[in-house]
Amino acid sequence: MVTTIQLNENVKKELDRLKTNKETYEQIIINLMKQVNEQKRNYIELMIEGAKETAEESLKITKEFEAIEEDFDWEWKD
Repeated sequence: MVTTIQLNENVKKELDRLKTNKETYEQIIINLMKQVNEQKRNYIELMIEGAKETAEESLKITKEFEAIEEDFDWEWKD
């Protein structure tokens, strides 16, 4: 099914600037959607990688504190 959409003139001009050869507006929009989805996937992968690295560093620090904890007499004084 084919449908008609309305665009502001400035949006159409931007789409025209993105056109290469004889691409249709539909092809341009599909390509833009693919790029956005790819960027989302990349962002999620980077966030996961960053979270893993942060967790590893936190674990290292925790282990370091556990190793020296026995050397100190930790006591809360009011």
